Amino acid sequence: MVVNVVIALITFVGMEGVAWWTHKYIMHGFMWRWHHSHHNHHSGFLERNDLFSVVFSLVAVGTVMVGLEVESLWFLAPIGIGVTLYGIFYFIFHDVIVHRRIKIRFNTRNAYLKRIIRAHYVHHRVHKRQGSEAFGFLYAPKKYRNT
Repeated sequence: MVVNVVIALITFVGMEGVAWWTHKYIMHGFMWRWHHSHHNHHSGFLERNDLFSVVFSLVAVGTVMVGLEVESLWFLAPIGIGVTLYGIFYFIFHDVIVHRRIKIRFNTRNAYLKRIIRAHYVHHRVHKRQGSEAFGFLYAPKKYRNT
């Protein structure tokens, strides 16, 4: 049990690196056709970029299922749980807090939250495939403290 929790937590933390790389090289790379909807105004609640959430969710669910069904691949279940936890935190931060896709009142004085929100706004200053910075979601370097 403890091993499963440790694997899930390590996966959760490691997902920030995976998300950064995916955002920079895939979303701002060959999958820009999906992601550009997120950098440009669109009508409606959903955007083409939301397809990434579907893909990532299928990977997480598949990983958990294989880990639960194939005894020798047991470690995939806590990995899938770590990915899922990251997805939940990403959704709350990115879609609810930053982009306000679900309308709730949210104000913070927390320096960490202010920094990652600022970094994400810096990322969205650029509406093109190239030229963006700050590709992380739950971590931002200290240089974004007062940007």
